[in-house]
Amino acid sequence: MILCAGESLIDMVPQDGCFRPLAGGAVYNTAIALGRLGQLTGYLWPISRDPFGAQIVAPLDEAGVDTALCPRTDRLTTLALVTLTNGEARYSFYDEGSAGRMLRPEDVPALPDSVSALFAGGISLVPDPCGATIEGLVAAHHHRLPVMIDPNIRPFFITDPAAYRARLDRLLPMADIVKLSADDLEWLHPDLSPEEAARAVLATGPRLVLQTGGEAGAKAIWAGETVTVPAVRTTVADTIGAGDTFNAGVLASLDRQGLLTKEGIAGITPDQIRAALTLGAQAASVTVSRPGANPPWAREMPARD
Repeated sequence: MILCAGESLIDMVPQDGCFRPLAGGAVYNTAIALGRLGQLTGYLWPISRDPFGAQIVAPLDEAGVDTALCPRTDRLTTLALVTLTNGEARYSFYDEGSAGRMLRPEDVPALPDSVSALFAGGISLVPDPCGATIEGLVAAHHHRLPVMIDPNIRPFFITDPAAYRARLDRLLPMADIVKLSADDLEWLHPDLSPEEAARAVLATGPRLVLQTGGEAGAKAIWAGETVTVPAVRTTVADTIGAGDTFNAGVLASLDRQGLLTKEGIAGITPDQIRAALTLGAQAASVTVSRPGANPPWAREMPARD
């Protein structure tokens, strides 16, 4: 089972002069995408007993994602109020004391033997105590479990950049796979080109650094020659959840290839990397073709070879 550990929340999206609540969160989206693709998937994040908690759980259940490890709490669900200025989305977070924000190490249950890989990232890495708790989870298990991290850096959410950089300096070397967008790479290493920045991250310990660039496609920087795949052309409705779905496609492909292990990733070949990037790009293309974070089901994907 691939365990996704990180944020879920409710986006309050403007609609007809009111706000429509939509379940979201980067790691949450990846968990749902993995479940829809047919992979055995678990989710770990506190779920509130408020009505929004039920709204968050329903899509996970529909996708077959195991939520048994999710602590249940009476704390309220995090809300992200979305406002649009000239089409640009801005977010105001109602997060102090929320269910997710207050995740502490003692709230995390022992991981069952069925957990075979760990995915983490998103804004859940930023504030404490939840950020320290997710960091501790990765630190406790990265020696035996393959780990993928997508920090999905959101500068507007980071109140202490130095502290967050220090956390990423500790976390990224513990990952086997790191996914970074061009914006992430610029934030991490503003004085380097994207390729140089990706190789700087690779030098700290990961086996693969995946770089995504929307229409530019995706590439994998690793010990061998850089592997690239083009984006799948489609009519774009919006890009919400595209990167999260890409992550799920990569993990699903590695799992199907029998490579989602420490040893498998260490001995990966260019063709195997290309297959993983391709499935990620195919899955993301479906998500961007329709509004919101709505990842594809396995039946909507190209037939497997």
